[in-house]
Amino acid sequence: MGQMRVDLSELEETVRKLKRVSSAMGDSVTKSKYNTFLPAQALGKEFKEADDLHRAHEEMKDLIQEITRVINGVVNDFGENAKKVHGNYQNAEHDAKHGMDGGQSGSGN
Repeated sequence: MGQMRVDLSELEETVRKLKRVSSAMGDSVTKSKYNTFLPAQALGKEFKEADDLHRAHEEMKDLIQEITRVINGVVNDFGENAKKVHGNYQNAEHDAKHGMDGGQSGSGN
C-alpha cells in the first residue's frame, strides 16, 4: 500500500484564506446590522404599502444577518478543524521522521 502525503503548506494557505473570509463575513454582519437602517416612517405616511415594505425590509435584514452568522460559523469551524488537521499531520510527520521516542531506547540509555 502506498504512502499518503499531505501538503502542509496548502493546508496552511487554506487556513489563511478562511481567516480572510471570516473577517470579511464579520464586516458583512456589521454592515447588514447597522448600515441598512430604514426608519418606520421613511417611506411616508400616506403610502399605504409603507408598513409592508418596512416589515419586508426588517425581515430581509434579519435573514441576511442569520445567513451571514451561519456561514461565518461554518467558515470558523472549518478553519479550526483545518488547523487541528494541520497540527496532527505535522506531529505525524515529525514522529515518522524522528521516531516516536526520539531515538531513545525504553531503558533510558
